[in-house]
Amino acid sequence: MPNANGKNTRPANPPGLDDPGLWAQLMTMRRIYLASPVFRTLFCLAVGSFFVVVATALGQIVLNRWYKPFYDAIERRDTGAFFHQLTIFAGIAGVLLLFNVSQQWLNQMFRLKLREGLTRDLIAEWMRPRRAFRLANAGAIGVNPDQRMQEDAGHLADLTTDLAFGLLQSTILLFSFVGVLWALSDGFIFHIGGRSIDIPGYMVWAAIIYAGSASCLSWLVGRPLINLNGERYNREAALRFTMMRVNEHIDSITLAGGEPSERQRLENDLGSVLMAMRNIFRAQINLAWVVDSYGWVTVVAPILVAAPVYFAGQISFGGLMMAVGAFNQVHTSLRWFIANIGAITDWRATLQRITAFRSALIGTDALNDAEGRIEFALNDSNRLTIDGLEVVSPSGHTRLEEPRVEIMPGERIVISGDPGTGKTLLFRALAGLWPWGSGRVGLPKDEPVTFLPRTPYLPPGKLRDVLSYPQSDIFDDAQLTDALSRVGLQRLVSQLDTEARWDRELSDEDERLLAFARLSLHRPRWVFIDEVLESMEPPAQRRALSILQKDLHGTTIVSIGRPLPDHSLFTRGLQLVRFAKPSKHHPARSDRKLEEKA
Repeated sequence: MPNANGKNTRPANPPGLDDPGLWAQLMTMRRIYLASPVFRTLFCLAVGSFFVVVATALGQIVLNRWYKPFYDAIERRDTGAFFHQLTIFAGIAGVLLLFNVSQQWLNQMFRLKLREGLTRDLIAEWMRPRRAFRLANAGAIGVNPDQRMQEDAGHLADLTTDLAFGLLQSTILLFSFVGVLWALSDGFIFHIGGRSIDIPGYMVWAAIIYAGSASCLSWLVGRPLINLNGERYNREAALRFTMMRVNEHIDSITLAGGEPSERQRLENDLGSVLMAMRNIFRAQINLAWVVDSYGWVTVVAPILVAAPVYFAGQISFGGLMMAVGAFNQVHTSLRWFIANIGAITDWRATLQRITAFRSALIGTDALNDAEGRIEFALNDSNRLTIDGLEVVSPSGHTRLEEPRVEIMPGERIVISGDPGTGKTLLFRALAGLWPWGSGRVGLPKDEPVTFLPRTPYLPPGKLRDVLSYPQSDIFDDAQLTDALSRVGLQRLVSQLDTEARWDRELSDEDERLLAFARLSLHRPRWVFIDEVLESMEPPAQRRALSILQKDLHGTTIVSIGRPLPDHSLFTRGLQLVRFAKPSKHHPARSDRKLEEKA
């Protein structure tokens, strides 16, 4: 939960967001894609890939059968048969090449659509009204949502595509070549110590035992990589968060001479990342002992397994190579798990992060529903009412002196209070960003309310789009020019079509003036202002008040902050009070660091 200023204190994740298990996570992904507009495309690509993989497996069987006449020709030193078999090989290889390229194209398109569907879903859930704000203040799960939606979603799509189609191909090849290997080793009898032992299809059982033992041992050794990869991603996110914070506040850090302190903080986060990477490397080295050991044994294992049949004279040299090829296909299919153990643990960790993030997004709406919530409703007329409103924060309760307040259209009201009474907290509560508390807020029936925070949001892009935000292309150049001139920013008229990060190009004062220019263009009927006017220099303040008096003469204006001396704009005043009333069941009860500073 956030503090009263909305700052993220990065506590632990909210309860209920622990790992729900693989099956629940897979069902979450299933629901995402069933509801996605890309589902049909994904289904068609998956079906196409299935048929191409089946065709490739049939081609591999034909290639495996080609081994016998080819190597028999070598054994007989038959030059004519040798070159004839090379001609046949060229045809088989050409067809398999076509299948391989087709499969690669289908895989890439599947990967693209898989990422599109997942990222679109996460963006849609993130951008639901007020969710992003609540998530940002929900703890560690809300840190760096951009990484979850961009990097993690893309990584999960890549891993899922590679693992899914790899498993499909291995499964089909397994069933295709088990019959070949069984037929080659069927009927062979081992003579050991004067006893005859008949093991039907012994090469198949040898491949299963060999690959099964490798897979089990690899899972036991490599399983810790799941948690280790998840820990590494969390620490990478923390390092990135710190770097972004330093970059955003570099002016203040430089003025305060805080570079050594920030450097130490960055080095601590980097050390945490490096430690997580060392733990992963140690686990990977342990896994390499297993994987590489089986890899070297695999060089001779197929020949050792097929050797008894060959030396017994039941198969030719070409038959031996055919058996080796079939064994390798079966073994490769069976050892898919051991070959992909690293990717599987990475996939599992990434899936956990994605599903936990999405659960947190959805959970922000229902989080702490058992606690007191401020009720919002629409009135039956264009008036705003506040009944028994108490805003709860970890350090106490904030409310108005008057238990019931009714604000009529066109009124100009200032809500003031002593420092620390929670003016910004009240602003956020009235905007619906801070839901904790009690009472009822009745909103105007047919007219939306505009909220102007202390730091206005200026989206990147053209200046004309910044002025039109959240809409676009609704004002002509004359209107935009007039709005800029009225707030003293006529120097920006020539830059209406300039694309820039305007929050970095303009000073704080100019950003606030730009916000008032935006108000003069949109002319909302209801405006709430959070301590903006008193933070402006006198010339800028006069321009802003002129906008409120002349351009918004019929607008209801509620300013939360200190009263302006010697100004008649506000004709009614309300007093904000704060009292200590610890909440035994409040969700922030256990966090002693949360303080109201507004």
